[in-house]
Amino acid sequence: MEITILDGPMGTALIARGHRAPAPMWSAAVLKSAPEAVSDLHGEYAEAGAHVLTTNTFRTRPHDVGPTWSTLAAKAVELAKTGRGEHTHCRIAGSIAPHADCYRPDLASVAAGPVHAELASVLARAGVDLLLLETFPHIPEALAALDGALQTGLETWLSFTAGPGGDLLNPDDVHRGAEAAVQMGASAVLVNCIPASDIARFLPAMQDLSVPFGAYANAGSPEEGLGWTDPTDGPKRYADMAEMWVDAGATIIGSCCGTNPSHTAEITKRFSPFSDRTAS
Repeated sequence: MEITILDGPMGTALIARGHRAPAPMWSAAVLKSAPEAVSDLHGEYAEAGAHVLTTNTFRTRPHDVGPTWSTLAAKAVELAKTGRGEHTHCRIAGSIAPHADCYRPDLASVAAGPVHAELASVLARAGVDLLLLETFPHIPEALAALDGALQTGLETWLSFTAGPGGDLLNPDDVHRGAEAAVQMGASAVLVNCIPASDIARFLPAMQDLSVPFGAYANAGSPEEGLGWTDPTDGPKRYADMAEMWVDAGATIIGSCCGTNPSHTAEITKRFSPFSDRTAS
């Protein structure tokens, strides 16, 4: 079974390296303050074996960064391409996030569909290979964003989140949202930014659909020792969990907040075409 390996986070990884990412721009601020750090991080994920590099456009929207938003979004795409370097097999995914807070579904708005569509259009013109709608805790807004993204004609993946507590959506919600997304034309459905230790219960919600599905989890609480403080065995333990996700049928695997390129490298060891596990 062929596994597509996603990269890891931009925001928390950049913060861990000492870069400031204040609200509301969050990781988009680093596009201005240290663009080379963004391209370097993309390069590390590519070196670690990622097949997909995700643009640092989680917050490049008008209400977060102001009138330069489209310029910053296009710059983020160029930085991902620069970071990719000689790893030409890596596809560039344009990240599109919820209009408000990804952990506040009460602030979600279906009316934000045109804003999502506008960002999707900018990303498409800048040359991304696919669009990744990620960390959506509110199904109607996620589907509105999907509608706008599909208008570009690009392959589009949609990822839902149940949040750090795993309680913003339940598996039935994910099934309902994923099924609707596939009917609309999503090419893949995922869950992300749920603690790695809680991912497994959401995967059956996507198993019976006709498209690839997957997961990229966060490191959970620091006490779990999977990330945040870069524990020695954190990447290995994360990949142990990812093996269970693959056993459940997931074919798109990555990592989210609190992880770093060492997690990507460990995932690559497990799921590259030459790994003992894949060959068995």
